[in-house]
Parts: sequence; structure tokens; C-alpha cells
Amino acid sequence: MSTEDLRVGDAGIATYVTDPPLDIRLGPRPYLHPVRTLGGVPVTEALPFDHPWHLGASLAMQDVNGVNFWGGRTYVRDQGYTWLDDHGRIAPDGAGFRWQDQAGTTLLTEERKVSARVAPGGWELSFQYALSAPATRDVTLGSPATNGRPGGAGYGGFFWRAAPGDAVAYTQSAIGEEAVNGSADPWLAIRVTPGEEQQTADGVQRAAGAYTLVFRGLRDDDRWFVRTGDYIGVCAALAFERPLVIPAGTGITREISVLVADGVAGPPMPPLLRRAVPTPARPAAAPR
Repeated sequence: MSTEDLRVGDAGIATYVTDPPLDIRLGPRPYLHPVRTLGGVPVTEALPFDHPWHLGASLAMQDVNGVNFWGGRTYVRDQGYTWLDDHGRIAPDGAGFRWQDQAGTTLLTEERKVSARVAPGGWELSFQYALSAPATRDVTLGSPATNGRPGGAGYGGFFWRAAPGDAVAYTQSAIGEEAVNGSADPWLAIRVTPGEEQQTADGVQRAAGAYTLVFRGLRDDDRWFVRTGDYIGVCAALAFERPLVIPAGTGITREISVLVADGVAGPPMPPLLRRAVPTPARPAAAPR
């Protein structure tokens, strides 16, 4: 397993795992974990008990020309989540990565740049990536939503599985999971405070301290996919409502930034709504 430490000044703020030796059903791919605030508070979770294919901060899609690069069960139209032998792997290839199916066929090539810098209130992660289709074949990116799942489950893209706690998600105009899921606001923030103990693969866990994450970087038809109830996660989703087709020989680029701060930081909550912050619901976990 290859790892690299990201630092801001003298502070070690993240470990970048580029070639994890994981079961193919978990969608092996490069990921960042653990990620910490400058004060040392963990803000990511990997291989959690409820969704073991969630890997800290990573780039993942559930449907790339029918191949699952997300991990876990695949959402099948008119059937629901089903275990299929359809998982792929995102493997290092020189300075980039190849998105390959189990036969070794490359569906996408990726160039990526990950960096960190000091920012007001904490530090900021820059996650830039470019996905290119082969010269001879279009590539279609899809999600459970584009394959028929209701309820705003259009996840797939840059995804951040956050460390547990009591979370509130908000944008410049709305507060709460239901209100912000599927939005295209220019930024999305999550504030997390220590809450009830939660069961993880490593035992009982709770937030080590309060932290705030602020996400930016949507383009075109991208949307925010957000969960704060059964788990805490944010995705800059590429196919939230409809498939995204990358024509043969072309590509797409994205740059996602994440402010990582101790305590309550980042943009203020919308003034007219901040007094009505909803209590996060805790529904039964569902595959995603």
C-alpha cells in the first residue's frame, strides 16, 4: 500500500492512500484518510460499519458504463440494491490513474492534483481531477438516481465521508439535509459537534471535537448530495438527475475545495433560518 502525508506547515493534516489492498467489492480506489483539522480533530471516516465502501475523501462513481466504482451493492432499476459482480478498480498509472473493470479494460484515464494550504479559519484542500474517455468509446456516468432510485440519491463524484457527530448542513439559502440535498448553491457547509456514540467497524466511536467543513466547486449540472442523519457525507455529484456522457476522445475537469476548520467557522447560517435548525433524523441505514 502506497501512502503520502499532506502537511500544512508543521502540521500533518492528511494521509493520502493511493493503492489500497482492498476487496474488489469495496471499490478499491485512492483516498484521503485520516484527514484532520489543524487542532488534530479527525474529520473523515473510512471503512465504517454501516457502509464499509465509504473511504474518507475519494472520487467514486456507482455507474461507469455499467461498472461500479463506488463499492457495495449496485442499484438496479425495478430491483433495488443488488450484489453484482460488476466492481471496478481505480489503479495508479504513473502520475495518474486508470479506471479499470475486472477484465483490466480501461474505461477512463484520470489526471489528479491534490494539495493543501493555509486558509482563513483553518486549512483548505484542493482536489483537482480530469477524466478522459478513450478515443473510440463514449463513457456514461450514472448514479442510483439515474437508474431509477427515488429520494435524491444521485451520488457519485468527489465524496467525503465525515467523522461522526451531530451535524447540520447549510448553504447560503437553506438549512438541513432535505433542503440542501440536490442544490446547486456555490458552497455547502457542515458543522459537526460531538454527539451520541456510533457503532463503527472498530467499535464505538464519537466525534473527537467540533469541526466545520465548507465545500465549493460545482460546475455545469453538478449538484450537492448530502446526508447528515444515518451518516455524515457530502458529494459533489456528477449525475444527480441525469447521466453525464463523456464523448469519445474528450474529458471533463473539476476542482473541488474543502475548508477544514476547528469548531464553528466558515460562512454564517442564513439569518432567517438559523433559529430553525432541524434536529438531524436518524433513519435506518440504507446502501449508498
